[in-house]
Amino acid sequence: MSKALVVGAGIAGLAVALRLRKKGYEVTVFEGNAYPGGKLHEFSLGSYRFDWGPSLFTMPHLVTELFELFNEDASQHFNYIEKDNSCIYFWEDGARLKAATNPKVFIDKLVSDFGEDKAQIENYLKGNQKKYDLTAKLFLESSLHKLKTYLSKDTLKALINYRKLDLYNTLNDVNKKNFSNPKIIQLFNRYATYNGSDPYKTPGIMSMIPHLEMEMGTYFPNGGMHSITKSLYDFAISKGVSFQFNNRVKQIEITNSKATGVHTRKGYYEADIVVTNSDIAATYEELLREQKAPTRTLSQEKSSSAIIFYWGIARSFPQLDLHNILFSEDYQKEFNTIFNELMPPEDPTVYINISSKNNSEDAPEGCENWFVMVNAPSASGQDWVSIKKQVRKSIIAKTNKILGTDIEKYIVEENSLDPLEIEKKTGSVGGALYGASSNSKFAAFLRHPNFSSSISGLYFCGGSVHPGGGIPLCLLSAKITSDLIPEVLINEG
Repeated sequence: MSKALVVGAGIAGLAVALRLRKKGYEVTVFEGNAYPGGKLHEFSLGSYRFDWGPSLFTMPHLVTELFELFNEDASQHFNYIEKDNSCIYFWEDGARLKAATNPKVFIDKLVSDFGEDKAQIENYLKGNQKKYDLTAKLFLESSLHKLKTYLSKDTLKALINYRKLDLYNTLNDVNKKNFSNPKIIQLFNRYATYNGSDPYKTPGIMSMIPHLEMEMGTYFPNGGMHSITKSLYDFAISKGVSFQFNNRVKQIEITNSKATGVHTRKGYYEADIVVTNSDIAATYEELLREQKAPTRTLSQEKSSSAIIFYWGIARSFPQLDLHNILFSEDYQKEFNTIFNELMPPEDPTVYINISSKNNSEDAPEGCENWFVMVNAPSASGQDWVSIKKQVRKSIIAKTNKILGTDIEKYIVEENSLDPLEIEKKTGSVGGALYGASSNSKFAAFLRHPNFSSSISGLYFCGGSVHPGGGIPLCLLSAKITSDLIPEVLINEG
């Protein structure tokens, strides 16, 4: 049986392993950590359970289709609920918005509470859907680095309608043109952070991101985000995928311009194909040291990272939901500080995720588990020990002001992560959560392809390569990659 080796058991690594197994390969996944999932892992502090990383779940069909590939009922392995509200937004002047996932309810709220024009909002949301419909096949579901992609009807349609894509305007420009209330402009600018970018730099095509959340829904996996990892890992095991944990790959072996295996701390393993789910910069620095690195691709501006606090809170806050945003007073200054000064802002926007709102077992009765995150630059020599202390003070000050509380006295359990610690845990260079940022209109084309043009049998998937970071894009990356790999013609198993 043809052998496929996968480097890294992150969400894309799990997905590509299943897809290759379906194609008839004998698949082994190597992981340096003692667990699968990468950022999509969990841990406990006392009686509180936390997801380490991603907390937003959209496009669940990208998970369920992995079970359906094997003609199995996905609900026997993985379940989730749809949320009525995507997020609750808070501003320091007392304004707040419960953003309904029902578009009509959401639009009516923007009109009644924030004075926006109903027809204008509807046109904006329709335009976002149009951008998605025009570009999904090209940017999200196909390799941008194969000629056949550009010879398709979908590409021709996108080119004919390129003016509607807002490639030459920033996301902020697009939102200012469509909304009058600064708070609503800020709300829609926030979607740039979904791929670690700056709304004052990233192109206006990124306004299609709200479509994925508002029109396609926001969900919560039963058992928390880690259940995505657990269900896919258990399913992969049942389908014959092998995993080697605590066995970090040290080098990908290249023989006569072909990937022929991997060297790990425990030995050498031969392969017919190798797929790496590792951060692309780390892949070239560590695993492909003797190969020429694509300097233009690797020199792109890094995406944002994060400072995260995990707090066990000894009380409940009924005004909060699963997803909550406490906005900064000066959004443009916040992003200027992150991307130009390479420092966390003094007045950060605070994201609070509380999975115990939907999974009561994640915290003791009457208590809550807070995943508290602020955007930060990737690590480049900053003093994160002192920075983290200051950021914690800023978070507490904003939380107290907006919620009218003294949150410090309710924190009974605590842990934290900074960009350097994220880098150590996940292998993401500098702790950049999405690899490169999308602060350029050419960013999508500059992301590393899902295959090597000079080394046969070598492929790439995950958040640092095409089409980008975040759970949906990582799963799409795995699909694009597996589609490039031929099926095993004779299944010897």
